[in-house]
Amino acid sequence: QVQLVESGGGLVQPGGSLRLSCAASGFTFSSYAMSWYRQAPGKERELVATIPNVGGSGDYADSVKGRFTISRDNAKNTVYLQMNSLKPEDTAVYYCKAARGPRTYWGQGTQVTVSS
Repeated sequence: QVQLVESGGGLVQPGGSLRLSCAASGFTFSSYAMSWYRQAPGKERELVATIPNVGGSGDYADSVKGRFTISRDNAKNTVYLQMNSLKPEDTAVYYCKAARGPRTYWGQGTQVTVSS
């Protein structure tokens, strides 16, 4: 069965860093584009970053450009989100998503809280 399991969230002070991971199973990971989304309380879910199935450079929301980096390891069926210079407004539940054409899979999310 398909699983996307996020990890690496937690509480961090402003200016700190976190690295999120999303481990995939149950589908051909290397055939799917991968994305990270986030949803803050009372707000809609928004796209943070996306990376094509073959890897390479990703695309980013303007709010995280220059601070976040998405990457993937197709040998490990895992996508990462390196988050640096974190701000309180980055506080949200972060989700990974796999997409190939009309087929999409979502993880259960991991909480990131940026606070002093």
